[in-house]
Amino acid sequence: MAKVTLDRRRFMIGSAVAGAAGVVGAIKAAPALHDGELGAQPATYRGAVPWQEGAADSPPAIADSNPGLIFFTPVEAAFIDAALARLIPDDEVGPGAVEANVPFFLDRQLAGRFGQGDHYYLGGPWPKGTPEQGYQSRFTPAQLYRAAIAAIDRHATANFNGASFANLSPDDQDQLLKGLESGSIQLDGGVDSKSFFMMLLQNTKEGYFSDPIYGGNKDMGAWKMIGFPGARYDYKEWVTRHGEPFTLPPVGFKGRPGWREA
Repeated sequence: MAKVTLDRRRFMIGSAVAGAAGVVGAIKAAPALHDGELGAQPATYRGAVPWQEGAADSPPAIADSNPGLIFFTPVEAAFIDAALARLIPDDEVGPGAVEANVPFFLDRQLAGRFGQGDHYYLGGPWPKGTPEQGYQSRFTPAQLYRAAIAAIDRHATANFNGASFANLSPDDQDQLLKGLESGSIQLDGGVDSKSFFMMLLQNTKEGYFSDPIYGGNKDMGAWKMIGFPGARYDYKEWVTRHGEPFTLPPVGFKGRPGWREA
């Protein structure tokens, strides 16, 4: 065991030295740039990283280019707003899912790679799986949302005097959502009600607590509610301050309100 540990340590040290030598070699071999060329003169740094607070490139925000919806239709958006308002309602404790802009988060996720199911295996066969087996469907997430919302509205109009889900009373909406959660409501169109509810709830929580750069958690309201500090650079000043509440405001990937672009 001692020999294995020693050999592994030597390997890692050797790799680090080789990597450092490669960087130094690349710096020394880099050609000088002339006026008008992109870049800067090569330089060697020792002792510390030349980092300055707030001087990094500002990462792009998903909401910057187009604040409107690009995946949900108006009818689907009405369902999403109504359902999310019941899953995480707005109250004095913190913002609700709608107030935290989670519908926008879902819209962008379903319009992108997640909605396309790029990380799912979608090939058959498609027998009903067990909860331990995870997602078992021929639908991509985007297809599942689209098919499920339409099927739920059909179920609602057939069982609640012709009203769509968005037009039901809060109590009736809760009743329907509980039926989806338990799987007792059978939806048409090949949609498994329980699978859809689990995905909707999981995605709602993801949008509610994610970094605001992805479109949800507006103004970091969810983080402020639970006291989460976000993506701060470090906490070295707080390491020895046991039992003290962390009073600094949360910071997202884009920084804080005082962020400045380089």
